[in-house]
Amino acid sequence: MRHKLIALAFLVIAAPVWAQEAQQAPPPAEPAPVPLAVTQAPVNPPMTGPQLLISTSMGDITLQLDSVRAPKSIANVLRYVKEKHYDGTVFYRVAKGFVIQMGSWEANGKGRGIHLGPVPLEANNGLSNLRGTVALGREEAPDTAKAEFYINLADNTPLDHKADDPGNSTGYAVFGQVTSGMDVVDAIGQVPTGDNGPMQGQAPITPITVKKVTLLK
Repeated sequence: MRHKLIALAFLVIAAPVWAQEAQQAPPPAEPAPVPLAVTQAPVNPPMTGPQLLISTSMGDITLQLDSVRAPKSIANVLRYVKEKHYDGTVFYRVAKGFVIQMGSWEANGKGRGIHLGPVPLEANNGLSNLRGTVALGREEAPDTAKAEFYINLADNTPLDHKADDPGNSTGYAVFGQVTSGMDVVDAIGQVPTGDNGPMQGQAPITPITVKKVTLLK
């Protein structure tokens, strides 16, 4: 009987000690948060080549061309510049949040004659259709680009050369980048549009004239 009383007394005395130890025990360690992966925005490599100045009724736009990665595309555009093909035309397409486009159309909705011998597609050149880049327009067939080109208002990577295409039959060939006047590009990209052009609903209601395209260097 005495042994039972001693054991009971021990439990009564020790219980508060156990409770105190339980209260002072540190909380279980939480797993460290996993850092979120940082996704780097896509960029194009530096471009080397001549520059073009596009003087418009809304301001000037300067393009840096890439004669290393798109030599045939640039030779094609420079031929049109030399022949003053672009002077007096308009930005005939404004697709808001997508592209603005120019080339062979006048303010009256009339198209200018274009040269034969379209340029071979150079979309597989390592350049992407990112915001501010310039690329040749074309028809569905790959080697059909002529005078028309567009400026990207956003990153339009679906227009790039497809990874599963070993040659040059997909995508649109980027050949340059806006280096000055992107504010003018954005302003053009916001003008009201109508049907007085080759693409329904995408022609600026007030014509945006390309006064002159000049080769700078």
